[in-house]
Amino acid sequence: MKVFFPPPNRRFGPVDVLGLVGLTGLLIGRYVPVAKLIPFWGCILRETTGWPCLGCGLTRVADRVAHFNFIGAWEANPMGTVAALLFALAAVVMLLHMAFKMPVPELQLSPREWTWVRVAFPILLFVNYAYVVVKTKFPHLLT
Repeated sequence: MKVFFPPPNRRFGPVDVLGLVGLTGLLIGRYVPVAKLIPFWGCILRETTGWPCLGCGLTRVADRVAHFNFIGAWEANPMGTVAALLFALAAVVMLLHMAFKMPVPELQLSPREWTWVRVAFPILLFVNYAYVVVKTKFPHLLT
């Protein structure tokens, strides 16, 4: 992996987009009770079959991370918690970048490293989903 540091700038790039999305999501999670305001809010798959979907728990994750309840967020969806924290980090980097011209490092992965990412991500997704299923359908197995 190679890391490049561009000269100080205020160019709006991919990390800034992720930061803006993260900041928006965390502010909504903090100040808007989405699950209470929208009457049809919920997981259709879980309501009809009883089985959670891949995204089950992400609303709770956003709400709990925005309220600094990281343990509760982790229990709702571990991979979602990691993603929410990465979005929060991107928001901080975006604010520093835009306010102080802080250079945002650019990463360049080798083909072999990209292969590892492409292999590891589905495995992590599967393990996360297995955890959410066990927590939802078979909670006695986790005690």
